[in-house]
This record gives sequence, C-alpha cells and structure tokens, in this order.
Amino acid sequence: MAAPSETSYIESFSRLRSILEEPPSPSPDRGTLDPSDWPGFRAQAHRMLDDILDYTQHIRERPVWQPIPPAVRDSFRQPLPPKPSPLASVHDTFIRRILPYAVGNVHPGFMGWVHGGGTPVGMLAEMLAAGLNANLGGRDQIPVEVERQVVRWVRELFGFPDTASGLFVTGTSMANLIAVLVARAAAIGVGVRRLGVAASSKRLIAYTSAAAHGCIAQAMDLAGLGTDALRIVPTNGQHQIDTQALQESIATDKRDGLAPFFIAATAGTVDVGAIDDLRAVADVARREELWFHVDGACGALAMLAPDIAPRLAGIERADSIAFDFHKWGQVPYDAGFVLVRDGELHRRTFASPVAYLSRETRGMAAGSPWPCDFGPDLSRGFRALKTWFTIKIYGAEKLGAAISKTCALAQYLKQCIEREPVLELLAPVALNIVCFRYRSEHPDEVNQDIVADLQESGIAAPSLTSVNGCLAIRAAIVNHRTGKSDIDALVRAVIASGSARVHRCPKACR
Repeated sequence: MAAPSETSYIESFSRLRSILEEPPSPSPDRGTLDPSDWPGFRAQAHRMLDDILDYTQHIRERPVWQPIPPAVRDSFRQPLPPKPSPLASVHDTFIRRILPYAVGNVHPGFMGWVHGGGTPVGMLAEMLAAGLNANLGGRDQIPVEVERQVVRWVRELFGFPDTASGLFVTGTSMANLIAVLVARAAAIGVGVRRLGVAASSKRLIAYTSAAAHGCIAQAMDLAGLGTDALRIVPTNGQHQIDTQALQESIATDKRDGLAPFFIAATAGTVDVGAIDDLRAVADVARREELWFHVDGACGALAMLAPDIAPRLAGIERADSIAFDFHKWGQVPYDAGFVLVRDGELHRRTFASPVAYLSRETRGMAAGSPWPCDFGPDLSRGFRALKTWFTIKIYGAEKLGAAISKTCALAQYLKQCIEREPVLELLAPVALNIVCFRYRSEHPDEVNQDIVADLQESGIAAPSLTSVNGCLAIRAAIVNHRTGKSDIDALVRAVIASGSARVHRCPKACR
C-alpha cells in the first residue's frame, strides 16, 4: 500500500472524525492548564521572548557574573505555593532574581570552565522542542528521525561506518559511562546484565591518563567494576598519556592474571586542553585487543575545523567517542553524545524486551530500534532538535571557523602572557585552554585571590586548576562571542589585581 501524502492523511482523519464524534466543543475545559486568555498569554509570551533576546543581544553590557545577595538567595527558600501566580509576576521574578545571577557562560568574558555560549537559534529550537514536548525514548515519530539524521552526520564527521550507533545523552559523563558498559559487554558478554560482574571469572582493568576527567573513574564505579580497577597512567611533558607507561601497565596486569579491557584516551584534557596521541593509543589498543575509547568532551568537535582536525588523527579508529555539542558546538545545554562503532553490541547492551515496549510493523509502535534501546533512559527530551537547527542554520564550515577562532584566541593570550614579565605560562597551549599565573613569592595565595577578584568584578571569569603542582589561572576560551578585546581585558585585569594584591600584602607574604 502506498504511503499517504502529507495532506491526504489529514483529510482522511478529518472525515473519520466527523463520522465518529460530535464536533469539538468551542468552550475550553476549565480543568486544563492551558491559558484561559490566549491573546493575553501570547502578548506576555512575546514580552518574555523579547526580554531574553535583549539579554543575549546586550550581554556585553552586563557583568559576566555577580555574587548573589542574601535576600535573593533567601527568596528561593519559600514553601510550596498552594495558589496560582500571574505569568507576568513570575516572569518579573525571573528578570530580577534569576537572570542576573546565572554563572554567565553566555557572556564573552566567561572563560572559567569549558561551557559553550549557546546561540539565539538554539534557544528558539529549544522553545519549539518544548512546545512539541516529544519523548524520544521511542515510537514511530519524526523527532526520532531527526536524531537519526544527527547520528548520520556524526558518523560522517568521525569516519565511522553506517552500522555505528549514536545517542544523545545529558553530557559526556553519561556518554563515558555508556562506553564503559558497552566495552564491559564486549569483554565478558551481555550476560553480565543478568548475572552481574561477580559471576565473571575475569577481573576487568581499564586505563586512562592522570589528566583524564574524573568521570572516567566514576563510570568504572557505576559500572560495578570499581575505581581500583582503573589504572591512572602518567603523562608526558605535553600532558598526554605516556604510551610506554600504558603498555607496561597492561603487561604487568596481564602477568598478574588480570583482564585489561578498556583504554580511555582524551581529546582535550580538562586542565590544559592536551590531546593524547590517539594513533599511538589506537595501536596499543589494537595490539592488546582492548576497547579504544576517546573522551572528546572538550576537543572532539575540532573535527569540524580543518586546521585543528589533523591533531585528532586516530580518533577515526576508536571503538567509541564521547563528546558534547553544548561545548564547542554552541548548542544550548544539555546535548551530550556517544558514538559506538559496533551498533549491534551497543543495542544488545541496553535493549529491554518488556511488554509495554513491544514493537510492531505498523502504528506508533513501529520504527524499531528505538533510542531507548541504546541507553538507560526511556524518557528522553528532544535534544536533537536544537542540535539539528544549529548545524542546519550555521553549517559545518561556520561552526568549524568558530572553533578555529577560539584556538587562535588562546594563542593570542599565550603571546600576551609571554610579553608580560609579571605573568608566567604554566602549560603548553594545545587547543583553547591557557594556564598561567601572576608571578609572586607566594603565587598560590595571590593567584587564588586574583581569580576571585576577577569573577566578582564581572569583567572576566577565569577559573583555577593545578598544573605540575602549581596553582594556575585557567582561561578556557569556548564562547563564539569572545574576541581579542575580551582577552585584553582579562590580561589587564589579572595584572591590575595581582599588582594591587602584591603591593597591599605585607612583605612577609610577597
């Protein structure tokens, strides 16, 4: 039977409805949560949209961040409201007490953590997704096809086969957990879902670098393997995993009768933005027959930037990749993603054949497999829509150019630091993260105060980290709005704060 056209199905539905039921009542049901005054609601909705667009358009006129006054904080400690409140009143509370006190990653001066800046396009797509209110756990619906479209684009970007699977998740922490669970199934069989890891005679061991994100250890914990089963491999002078030490650790574990199964390399370490030698790690994984995973939360989307992508050589050989569209992809939070080379193994690791999820060949229960077959969530938001909109509206080339720009700005900041005698670079600048400090006899205390000074000033918002035992000012340049003037403002503010701190401090503290 031929598929119905876009109009013929609606016409058939209307005819059937006229036969089976009375015309819909023109008076609304008073029990609904829809507005009783749609024109008034629409007018208020337009005001709310204008306000948030104004916020984004004029973001430079605001501080990056500001401390929360006690009275504002206390206003969110009130009991459950029993009665309704007008939409305009609640929106006014948002404007006065929520909007000014966000962390500030929309602002071009935000460089504290690896947060994307979002876009007005993504914001509008999020609004549309909320209106549609689709649950992307499954069912035969176009929103699922939108997610599958993004999966195809991701396969293409990373050079994965058509049989690879992909899934939107909250973020890379969840994506890394999914990768560990699929690798666990590859190592000891999908029967682990029923029998548990204790039933296996193998003691599974995983490997990652000392610079890896803490969520790798958390994934081992949540997978029931234990953090003691994660070997922390030292890094080299470029903050990359030491592949010789990795090889030696694997050999030691094998001699001890353990079962190495998983290596997590990093594309863009959280502290300094280093990229592991992915080709070398892939070689080790292939030689030792281990699962090769790449945590690309910070850096994997550099594949969109032709000048940066060569640094990720070897990522196409991964068994799985985790990354976030809400970082360099500039998609609004949250939009994490996991890509798995063996799509069938991925499905078998999570699919649950229960009666209420039975699949059919027609009707709403068609269209299998569903996204819920590839992860732990049955209830899933339409994250794919804001990602799809972002990619469609801007295109891969423009998104890649924004990534290249942030890396160029990091190099510019490096040059500024090297020109200033009072500043000291603390790590190589591999991507878009710069770690440095203000020179002083007691640099940890001074630089800790500098970062707090800058954040509270609202001019710029770097963060702190530790590099080779030294407290460092960390500038993560991710926001597409950030420009050279913002870098200049950061440098000036660091020098001014540092100078004031040193000169105010008693001689014994210098």
